[in-house]
Amino acid sequence: MSLKDRVVVITGVSRPGQIGQAVALAFARAGARLVLAARTAANVEARARECRELGAEAVGVAVDLATEAGAAALAREVQSRFGSPQVLVNLAGGLTVYRPAVDHTLADWQKELQNNLTTAFLTTRALFPLMREGGGGSVINFTRAGLPQANMVAYNCAKAGVEALTRTFALEGRDHNIRVNAVGPGLTDTEQNLEQMKPKDTSRWARKEDIAAVVLFLASDESAGITGQVLQVAGKGI
Repeated sequence: MSLKDRVVVITGVSRPGQIGQAVALAFARAGARLVLAARTAANVEARARECRELGAEAVGVAVDLATEAGAAALAREVQSRFGSPQVLVNLAGGLTVYRPAVDHTLADWQKELQNNLTTAFLTTRALFPLMREGGGGSVINFTRAGLPQANMVAYNCAKAGVEALTRTFALEGRDHNIRVNAVGPGLTDTEQNLEQMKPKDTSRWARKEDIAAVVLFLASDESAGITGQVLQVAGKGI
């Protein structure tokens, strides 16, 4: 499963101990050339430095991918440094609003959709033409495992939108050798989850490293026959 020298763009790579860091480090160990993107310059540069310490070529880009200007700036940075990307991992997003649906404000709704769905759309739209010019590639989005849960109406709808986005871009990319899939993590052993939930037993949780391994598989030629799919990585929490 060789990913050496492939140009890989990963969004949402900011805080340590999260899925984004695990994915970035896994690609770095595989010899990929990395463009990491997040809103906070200090954080994304720290993640890029960790990748460089593993011997990978890596650059951090501070952009707001919920804006057209931010997505366009990322595309320009990728093109100027490396040309066409072969892999895009849309990890930007996350749950920020947890309350009953009737208590969700319009601002709550818009925030969750912007962070989770709009970012994936704008980033994919900006990088898709570069992938076409380069002869193809793999886009990997992030949704969630399992059924929707209460108190997350905006987040649930955003992730459902990501799955529809995945299938639509897969249809439009198939004649250009671009595959588009999504990964649906279950409850994962991120530092944030461990700190907030303080679980006594995580044996049924998904592991960050297992999720990263699935992402690398979807980025590789070994998954050439897979597109338009959602692969759930839920540990033993099925």
